[in-house]
Amino acid sequence: QVQLVESGGNLVQPGGSLRLSCAASGINFSFNNMGWYRQAPGKERELVAVISSGGRINYADSVKGRFTISRDNAKNTVYLQMNSLKPEDTAVYYCYAGRYRDYWGKGTLVTVSS
Repeated sequence: QVQLVESGGNLVQPGGSLRLSCAASGINFSFNNMGWYRQAPGKERELVAVISSGGRINYADSVKGRFTISRDNAKNTVYLQMNSLKPEDTAVYYCYAGRYRDYWGKGTLVTVSS
């Protein structure tokens, strides 16, 4: 059974930082592309960042220079370091794994507010 379990979501003030983690099980982690998506209230789910099985990284323009995605294949975990957070980063953040099919976590809530 495939499980993607996100953690690290929280309430943070503008300008603050958070690190999200996603622990994967039931998949061959190192062969999967891993990523983070987010969905804000009333909006569609959007890509935040993705890291391929080979280490290639892509970011949404809105988070470039502020967010960093990384993966630890030994721990079957993908991370999202989020710095200089803005109110518009408020969303539920979902972990994604994909190779021959897509898998999703249940999400973790990030709220950026003073």
